[in-house]
Amino acid sequence: MDLIFFDLDGTLLNKSSQISTFTRETLGLLSEKDIAFTVATGRTMHSAQFVLEGQSFVLPHIYNNGVAIWDPTGNALTLENLLAPSEVNLIVEYAVKNNITPFINTVNLESPEHEHIIYYSTPKHLIERNLIDKYFSRTKARLAPIEELPPAAHITNISMIGDATLVYDIYQQLNNHDELIAYSGPAIEGDEYRWMDVHHKLASKGSAVELLRKQLGASNVICFGDSDNDLSMFELADEAYAPANAKPYIKEAATSVIGHHDEDGIARFLRERFSL
Repeated sequence: MDLIFFDLDGTLLNKSSQISTFTRETLGLLSEKDIAFTVATGRTMHSAQFVLEGQSFVLPHIYNNGVAIWDPTGNALTLENLLAPSEVNLIVEYAVKNNITPFINTVNLESPEHEHIIYYSTPKHLIERNLIDKYFSRTKARLAPIEELPPAAHITNISMIGDATLVYDIYQQLNNHDELIAYSGPAIEGDEYRWMDVHHKLASKGSAVELLRKQLGASNVICFGDSDNDLSMFELADEAYAPANAKPYIKEAATSVIGHHDEDGIARFLRERFSL
C-alpha cells in the first residue's frame, strides 16, 4: 500500500497558499485509484483546514509538525509532545526581551470543534498586526490576551514574526535548549522579515508519519516537502521528493527533485508516477 504525505506551504500549495485547480483534479484522480494520501504540515488544524476546504482528505491529518493528529472519521484529535509551562515561559521571555510578540497556539479539547485559541500580548510592530488582520482573521482561531492563558492550556507551539536578523538570532538560541526545536524561514512579506515556530523537541512530522504508517499498514511511504520540518519524515520515507523551490539541503536529502510548487510540480509528478 502506497501512503502519500504532503507538506502544504511551498509544496502542495501555490504561492497564493491555495490548491490549484490542476492539483485539486490530480488529488481527485488519486482518490479514484484508491491511492492513499494525507497532509503533514506545520500549520495548525484550523489554519490548514481553511486552505483544504472543498478537498477531501479522508485519512488522519498531521498538524503542528506532528503535535496534533486529527482523524476526520469521528472528529478525533490526538495531541502529543505539548509545550510544558516552563518551556512556554522560556520562549515568551526570549520574545519579550527582544520586543517581539509571541503568539501562543492552544487547542481546547473540551470544545466539539477543538477550538484553536491564540493568546498574545499587544502587537509591537506593523507586521505583527498584519499577521492578525490578514492571516489569523481568515481562520476560525479565537484571539485572547496572554493574561487569560489558563495554567493547564494545551499549548501546541508558539509562533513569532519580525526583523529577520533578530528572529534568526532567537531561533539559534532556542535551538540550543534540549527540550525545544524551532523552525524559521523568510516571511512572504519580504526577506527583511522571518517567521518562527517553536515546539517541543520530541514533536516532529516524522514521528507522526511513522505512527500512521503502522496504523494504516502502509508498505511504501512517499513524502513531499520543501523545508527543515520535512527532514524528519524524509529520513523514514521510502520515497522523498522536494520541489524545485526547496532549500538546497532538503533537495540533497530527497530521493529526487521535481517541479516548482507554483507550477503544479507535485501534481505533474503524481500524474506521471501513478499514470493518472
